Amino acid sequence: MKSRLSIPGLSRRTFLGVTAGAALAPVLGSLAADESTESSVKEAIIDIHQHTNYSGRSDHHLIAHQEALGITTTVLLPAGSLYGLDAQCGGNRTVVELTRRHPDKFVYFGNEVANLPNAVSVIAPMLRAGARGIGEQKFKVACDSREIEAIAALAKEFNVPVLMHFQHEVYNTGIERFHKTLEKFPEVNFIGHAQTWWGNIDRNHDQTSMYPNGPVSVGGITDRLLADYPNMFGDLSAGSGLNSMIRDEDHARGFLDRHQDKLLYGSDCNDSLGRGPGCLGAQILAAVRRLAPNDEARRKILHRNAKRLLKL
Repeated sequence: MKSRLSIPGLSRRTFLGVTAGAALAPVLGSLAADESTESSVKEAIIDIHQHTNYSGRSDHHLIAHQEALGITTTVLLPAGSLYGLDAQCGGNRTVVELTRRHPDKFVYFGNEVANLPNAVSVIAPMLRAGARGIGEQKFKVACDSREIEAIAALAKEFNVPVLMHFQHEVYNTGIERFHKTLEKFPEVNFIGHAQTWWGNIDRNHDQTSMYPNGPVSVGGITDRLLADYPNMFGDLSAGSGLNSMIRDEDHARGFLDRHQDKLLYGSDCNDSLGRGPGCLGAQILAAVRRLAPNDEARRKILHRNAKRLLKL
């Protein structure tokens, strides 16, 4: 039975290097992609969250970054026609063009600012042309608004997921009410991401805190949404996803275990090297590999769940 949610009474790029370092193990070498044995074959990794022109990064450096991480398929999330997702990210045209040049490396989503009157008419042709989902939806609307309902209805029509950036009082606000959207659109898969999504693994989360520290109390909004709603998934990317794992590694082991069918690896990293302390993607990979309860769960998080969700 689905429970009603209630809560008790900045930029992610500034997070680089703050929680990394000694707490993180080095990125491990390539693991086997074969489901039955560990061998020298490279492990499949789907990166659910990357951007073109991220903070001005070139396509060449994006490709080099993903290759250094060992990514086999990258999902490109475009900005809408305004704001550039706060990071100068490229729009719909740029993700389509890069995917056409490298169809073996990339797939893409379609996107538009949710509260623009032409949002649905902009996204729909991209879905017809092969976009695998909608997002990153990172706009100043409520998460249970008419605008998000229109996006969800479009996703239902095309049977694709919606990736949403939750940030308290800024983007997709009112996460404590998001269960209403999940219940209204049970056929639509939603992927949660960002500071307020990952802060709410803790039932005692202070909604104003973007990168909370310290032990996690089980049973926060995010934990319950993942447990109670088959159409809710989680994107482990960015400083917020990394922080959710390394702030309390004992909790993270249990969280990755019980939600292993719902979690997706993503980098959301504007680094150009794909290694070292400045690369969130490498740090998140290391954390998943270290904290996943077993090889099967690791494979689900790194590629199987995304493959199933995006029909790759």
